[in-house]
Amino acid sequence: MKLFSASFSEGARIPPEFAFCQPDPAHRVRLAGNRNPQLAWRDVPEGTRSFVLICCDPDVPSRGDDVNQPDRTVPASLPRTDFFHWVLVDLPAERREIAAGEFSSEVVPRGKTGPYALDGTRQGINDYSGWFASDQDMRGDYYGYDGPCPPWNDEIEHRYVFTLYALNVDRLPDDLLLTGAGVRAALIGRVLAEACLLGRYTLNPALT
Repeated sequence: MKLFSASFSEGARIPPEFAFCQPDPAHRVRLAGNRNPQLAWRDVPEGTRSFVLICCDPDVPSRGDDVNQPDRTVPASLPRTDFFHWVLVDLPAERREIAAGEFSSEVVPRGKTGPYALDGTRQGINDYSGWFASDQDMRGDYYGYDGPCPPWNDEIEHRYVFTLYALNVDRLPDDLLLTGAGVRAALIGRVLAEACLLGRYTLNPALT
């Protein structure tokens, strides 16, 4: 199975149109387009009954002390952890594409609604829910796609891995914990094939 995109090519920079934040000379960062990228796939295995899509950034700092702090940097040597940007389940088996902006077209303070979405799908809660938990203006349940917004002082460019799974079931369980970790656990024993597409993004002007 092959996953590809007209929005960015494998290993290339993701355009700000598909990010949560973009660089701003006056304020370091500002909100961006936050559209989900276009994705398409082919060579689907026989017997596929549905798809799951997960987008994860594996380069998030494991400690937040230095994140977005003036006159400090997030060192490249710092251990990293996963941050889930999109969890989409129950995509119909006949699907072969997600259009740009189909599931997300802007930043929604306090998060988009969910879990039920287009075409009988369900969207999980992404990790911005935890990130904004202490922010009075932004806290909420962030369902669906919310794009890249890595620390503007991080020494490394972040990777964003979109993974499509072809499943042998029509739907994942109704009582599924709709988080990145919960869906990954539910995939065990149900995956016929998977395909990945990697994009990159940074808000650090020293890396652009």
